[in-house]
Amino acid sequence: MSDAYLALEDGRVVEARGRVPGRTRGELVFTTAYTGYEESLTDPSYEEQVLTFSYPLIGNYGVRAERFESDRVHPRAAVAREFTDDVVEWLADEGVPAVDHIDTRDLVTSIREEGAMKVGIAVGEDATPEAAKEELAKCKGMSEHVDIGAQVTTPELTTYEGDGDTTVTLVDCGAKQSIVDSLVERGATVHVVPYDATADDVSALDSDVLFISNGPGDPENFTATRELVEDFAGDVPIAGICLGQQIVASALGGTTEKMAFGHRGVNQPVRDLHTGKVIMTTQNHGYTVADPGEQLDVTQVNVNDDTAEGLESEELSVITRQYHPEAHPGPHDSLGFFDDVLSMADGEGNGRKRRVVASD
Repeated sequence: MSDAYLALEDGRVVEARGRVPGRTRGELVFTTAYTGYEESLTDPSYEEQVLTFSYPLIGNYGVRAERFESDRVHPRAAVAREFTDDVVEWLADEGVPAVDHIDTRDLVTSIREEGAMKVGIAVGEDATPEAAKEELAKCKGMSEHVDIGAQVTTPELTTYEGDGDTTVTLVDCGAKQSIVDSLVERGATVHVVPYDATADDVSALDSDVLFISNGPGDPENFTATRELVEDFAGDVPIAGICLGQQIVASALGGTTEKMAFGHRGVNQPVRDLHTGKVIMTTQNHGYTVADPGEQLDVTQVNVNDDTAEGLESEELSVITRQYHPEAHPGPHDSLGFFDDVLSMADGEGNGRKRRVVASD
């Protein structure tokens, strides 16, 4: 008899092998990435979700802290066909329930056909289907997590020194460390501020670029961050990644919507509308820009479903990407995005240099 149960929103209860005990709940999603499990599990964008790996063996190259994207595991639980002992020990240390010996192909197919769904999980010697159902009954939808930004943001201003002259204010809505690293490697000094930073907080830093990070949940719940974009649009170049693109679009007159099962993996094809070139990208998001509004132009689209992957405004000096150009894990096709962002601070390409000034 199994010691792990998953109660799915579609009414099924699935048995599995328990690897790390506990009871939890969240939105059941999947990633198709075959590598980068350390980066995925420490990605703040997976907050309040249960992450299913479609690749059958997770942990075949161990666990190394230098690959982590944050200081903790963010999914509420982890699901795989098989976890190695290294990953199980890590998740146990983190107190994150884990299950395997489960038909992940069936789970992924269900999510693709029915959409990301709520799930309740019970793992351990005393686990029962009823316990999993109790967790499911308490599970909230992602848009109901109105304070999710507070769960993943930095508690205070943190500065990472670069060896160049450009400064970037990165609004941390759940930022991956590799975004900071990508900017610092190019010489930028990065000031990381909380997701609810005020216009005065940002103005005091007098940065060359305002950068809105990735993060979890519904962009409409990031009111303070959206207000920052409204305050500084046209006065300072603005960039955004993933959730950041959605927040920027919402602030500038666009609309967002929840996707059926999102994009999560390292092989999402994106076509640039100017060059016709297709690149492979790393993605992790469940919401998207439905309509960019009148101030932003769509410059890149997903080859599979035509969703907006890149937005720009020459007039406002705005450039955003729905995917993760930092590529941790994933292909390096899109690393040039960070060069484009920093070029806006120099008045090159799509941007012009302006200084941050507090709004009235």
